[in-house]
Amino acid sequence: MGRVLAVDPLRPQSAVVAEAVRVLRGGGLVAFPTETVYGLGASALDDGAVRRVFAAKARPLDHPLIAHVASEEGARDVARAWPEMASRLAKAFWPGPLTLVVDRAAHVPKVVSGGGDSIAVRAPAHPIALALIEGLGGPVAAPSANRHQALSPTLAAHVVKQLGGVVDLVLDGGSCATGIESTVVDLRVTPARILRPGAVTIAQLREILAGVEARVEGAPEGAGRASPGMGARHYAPRARLTMADTAAAAKVAVRDLSSKGNRVGVIVCEESGFEWPDEAAVRVLGRVAAGYARALYATLHELDEAGVGAIVVVRVPDEDAWLAIADRLRRAAH
Repeated sequence: MGRVLAVDPLRPQSAVVAEAVRVLRGGGLVAFPTETVYGLGASALDDGAVRRVFAAKARPLDHPLIAHVASEEGARDVARAWPEMASRLAKAFWPGPLTLVVDRAAHVPKVVSGGGDSIAVRAPAHPIALALIEGLGGPVAAPSANRHQALSPTLAAHVVKQLGGVVDLVLDGGSCATGIESTVVDLRVTPARILRPGAVTIAQLREILAGVEARVEGAPEGAGRASPGMGARHYAPRARLTMADTAAAAKVAVRDLSSKGNRVGVIVCEESGFEWPDEAAVRVLGRVAAGYARALYATLHELDEAGVGAIVVVRVPDEDAWLAIADRLRRAAH
């Protein structure tokens, strides 16, 4: 198993960062926290190292990665063109959970972009991630540090559980503050298009990008894509996940699944006011979207670890603030 080093999430120790940079410069893989989820990083300009990321995750080579940079200047270095709108969005949301898709610069290996001509780029809002990028002096290509289509990690322990044997170094900086992946916006089209909903909401984007469109249905396997996280199935726990329209419907589903010998987990926004079956492991994540998102992946990991065979999730509100959560749950249940 690769090494795990504890890192202060607010003031990363220089010796630990230097060791992580040494690993990256040697073509190795480093898992590190961002404000969204843990990423599995390689030097974005090292073709062989980036290919190790795909192999470690068992990720198809046509699924692009995100190039993480420290600033807008770093983003310009990996882009063939940097439109004025990209600059406006970077100034509004970076560092932060917004990924911009632009044309890829020729010196960036095509494998980073899944073989395409675009590149997805963002500046993460996490001291450890930024220290790593700045220490390397270049972009870090990093998808989430999990097996392909599996649950994203929000703790170092989640990374070790899934990828501990293939990652050279895991930086343990505690839990991720946002807990859900970045929003991805394609700026190569007009109007700009949201390819993946995430922590930055459509309402926030529309304050800068009037008329931005959302395309959240995903891309079928084998289809070209410009963004990570577009697969029809993604973000899935080991247990089978199903959706219920109401808490009452969830209760019926739990009884049915339990009668077939399943231990069942249940995720709801709020207490329903009635008794759940004794065999149900019920988790209440709250009616505030940000709090629900922060807890979602950790809760799914916990239920998997508890050995449940099925998970029933009551649908979240049909509101803009919940769009990214609904998207993750839909893909997990696919």
